[in-house]
Amino acid sequence: MAWTATATLCCRLIRLPYSRRPPPSRARCSAAQSPDVVDKEYADLNLRPLYPNRGHHLRIRQHVNPLSSSFSEPTEPPVWKEVFEDPLLPLMVDIGCGSGRFLIWHAKNSGQRQNYLGLEIRQKLVERTQFWVNELGLRNVYFMFANATVSFERIISSYPGPLSLVSILCPDPHFKKRHHKRRVLQPPLVDSITKNLCIGGRVLIQSDVLEVAADMRERFDGYSDILAHVDCVDKDLHCDNEGWLLDNPMGIRTEREIHAELEGATIYRRMYQKIRDSSH
Repeated sequence: MAWTATATLCCRLIRLPYSRRPPPSRARCSAAQSPDVVDKEYADLNLRPLYPNRGHHLRIRQHVNPLSSSFSEPTEPPVWKEVFEDPLLPLMVDIGCGSGRFLIWHAKNSGQRQNYLGLEIRQKLVERTQFWVNELGLRNVYFMFANATVSFERIISSYPGPLSLVSILCPDPHFKKRHHKRRVLQPPLVDSITKNLCIGGRVLIQSDVLEVAADMRERFDGYSDILAHVDCVDKDLHCDNEGWLLDNPMGIRTEREIHAELEGATIYRRMYQKIRDSSH
C-alpha cells in the first residue's frame, strides 16, 4: 500500500531514541521515590521552576466518575488557529493526558512538524499544564478539560488537519465490574477514533493492568477490516508470543509507566495502524 506523507510522519514520530527497559521482575526501588524518578526522566523540560506559587503538588482526585452529570455534555472544540501556530499539521491526541509532561516532552523534543492535544477530565491538572505550555512558549501543544468519552468526536472532527496518532496510556482501570462502564474506552469512542484517523494513522493503547489492556485490545481488534496491528506493517516493531509490543515505541515513559515499573509491574501495549477507510 502506498504511504502518504502523513503516515510517514506518524512513523517517524514513534521512532525516537529509546533504550529498551526489560519488564522488571521485582520492584527496584521504593514507590515513594517515583516523583524523583519522574523529575529526572523529564529533567530537560525544567518544569520545577515554573510551578505556580500554590506549590509543586496539587490536591487532585485520582478517580473521577465520567458518568456524572457534570461531565455529560460534550466540550466544544477550540478555535484551532488560536491554539496552534499551524492547525493544518498532523495531530497527536493523548486521551487522559494526566499531568501533561508526556505531551509537552514530545512537543518540545520530537523535531517533527506536528501538533499535540491532551484531553483530561481533571480540571486542575489541565490548568497547571496549560500554564506550563504558556510559560514555555510552545505553540504546537494544547490541553483541554474534557470528558473524551463524550467529547472526542465533536472536538476532533472539527480539526482541519489529519489525525495521525491517538494514545490511551494507562487509563483509570475502574476495577469493580459495575464500574466498567466508567472506563474511557467505550464503543462510541473506539468508533470515533477509528473513523477520524487518517490512512496510516496509529493508535497506541497501554496499561499496567492486564485485564484493562486486554479489554482495550479486544475493542480495537474488532476493527480488523480497517486496522492492522503495527507489527504486520512495520517489521521494526516486535511483539511477544501473545501479541504485546516488547518495547515502548514513544521515546519516553509516561509518569504512570514509571510508577508501575518501580513497583515491579509489566506494561502491556498494542499499536494499530489504519490501513483503509471503513466501507460503511
